[in-house]
Amino acid sequence: MKDHHISPEGSRAAESLADTELTLQEMVLQSPDIRDFLVELAVLAASRLSVPGNRIHGGVTVLRHKRPEAVASSDAVAHALDEMQNGFGDGPCLTALRCKATVLVPDLTAERRWAPYVRTAAGKGVSSILAVPLDLAGEAEAVLNLYSGCSNGFSGDDIGTVEAFAHQAASSLRLVLRITQLSEARNDLAAAMQSRTVIDMAVGAIMAENRCTRDTAFAILTKASSTRNTKLRDVAASVIASISGEKQISTHFDV
Repeated sequence: MKDHHISPEGSRAAESLADTELTLQEMVLQSPDIRDFLVELAVLAASRLSVPGNRIHGGVTVLRHKRPEAVASSDAVAHALDEMQNGFGDGPCLTALRCKATVLVPDLTAERRWAPYVRTAAGKGVSSILAVPLDLAGEAEAVLNLYSGCSNGFSGDDIGTVEAFAHQAASSLRLVLRITQLSEARNDLAAAMQSRTVIDMAVGAIMAENRCTRDTAFAILTKASSTRNTKLRDVAASVIASISGEKQISTHFDV
């Protein structure tokens, strides 16, 4: 059996990716929502690539309702550059987002595509741009945008690092999206159950007050809702408050 030699560079790269994966896992657990996660993602990407004399600025653009939105950035510079590109409606980052492929602009002064945006970005001190899409498997569409003030500010190794990072980040982001969806579904269910509880209590109170059937009581409640142009739950809550003075109704499912 042959011994496989692992170079120090390869070992450090593997350790770096392992550290990145651990950091992303911690971000999933600690970020209260998707936007905060994306901000941490932009900061992490920018800091990992920045070196003395070549500070990298990072941002994340998400496509919502077919319109790009700069949702997160490592700093104000990245946010302004993302917003500016979205304003032009075209550029390397938006191309990467639409084509789902990495786009590198090593030197903006030699770039002939996206002329209006490139001229403006160069005027802001940007010399090279790297854009890597995040594969979210249909959950959403997003791209990681990186900006450098140096020509050829991203090496071949940098591109490989960012693509590996983007792959890990996309997996974590898909998890965040699913957690958020589950949380929203749980909150919707809890709200629906609470509304049902309030309405049932109000119907019971009306039945007792008017000595009528459940159907009649419910009809009285819905008529009041329609007449006042008020949500049924709010009318039910006012009925309960008028009888018992209780304004906060909890359910057995509250946690």
